[in-house]
Amino acid sequence: MVTLYVEGGGDTADLRSRCRAGFSRLLKTSGLAGRLPRIVAGGSRNKAFDLFRSAHEQRPGDIALLLVDSEDPITRTPWEHLLARDGWKRPAGATDERVHFMATCLETSLVTDRSALRRHFGSDFNERALPPVQNLEERSRGAVLACLDQATTRCNAGRRYSKGAVSFALLGSLDPNVLKGHLAYFQRLIETLNQLP
Repeated sequence: MVTLYVEGGGDTADLRSRCRAGFSRLLKTSGLAGRLPRIVAGGSRNKAFDLFRSAHEQRPGDIALLLVDSEDPITRTPWEHLLARDGWKRPAGATDERVHFMATCLETSLVTDRSALRRHFGSDFNERALPPVQNLEERSRGAVLACLDQATTRCNAGRRYSKGAVSFALLGSLDPNVLKGHLAYFQRLIETLNQLP
């Protein structure tokens, strides 16, 4: 069994369900329908790592994968990045292919698909507030979030961007071909999942 432990979903059952649904829809449209991994919404990044580590160590016959925000631009191998940033030590036998990133955060994926954002936020969406799609994974988490906030500032209060239900609804509406064309770490995740049994 392949299980993908993802950062996200907060502390409520409703948000964890929405998180799983958003990732499931995105992976299905990425060509994985019929062979989706089991998706576990871990809540915080630390909790997602703990769940991944436990599964990796206690169920060696299964394939556990971790998907977390990189938080910072990535300049090292996956496990080196996590050790330097979070102090997370690589569990024995966990290769770099077991770790995947939303670089630098989930919102990087959202900002990449401008058509999905226009459909969701409507005519008050200010696309000019967003950075160019080139090299988005090299932008800081804070910069990506600030641009998305600015782009939705004219939307009424119920339509502005917010983490949680809005982010997971958007996630499920993204075009994976757009993401693959601009986000190397998304492409890496899909390639890894395609190579698994």
